[in-house]
Amino acid sequence: MDSLHIAGIRAYGYIGVLPEEQTLGQWFEVDLTLWLDLSIAGKSDRLEDTHDYQIHVTVVQQLIQTAKFKLIETLAETIAHHLLKSDDITQVRVRVIKLTPPIPHFNGTVAAEITRSRTVKNLPVLG
Repeated sequence: MDSLHIAGIRAYGYIGVLPEEQTLGQWFEVDLTLWLDLSIAGKSDRLEDTHDYQIHVTVVQQLIQTAKFKLIETLAETIAHHLLKSDDITQVRVRVIKLTPPIPHFNGTVAAEITRSRTVKNLPVLG
């Protein structure tokens, strides 16, 4: 299966357990991998035959800016749920990075990464 990778989606949000994170906020970064069929676009070289990933960048930025979650895992799950609403995406990988976690004497980042697939229900049993 083909995939699109979108890296470095940044937005300022209010996700975190500490009261300061909920009121002062902080920067987050999201990387996405979207699994979908890109063969038609690869053959036609036409914009209308490919996937408009700009929509997903906007959705992720809006979710970061408006969500009030305690955990980055919840944000990742919410992003995955929204991405899988697109008919042509069969699987997603979402990596949410907290760029400045409030951990004393720590200058690194913390990330949660999940992979979710579309579930197909109510298909007839063959054979």
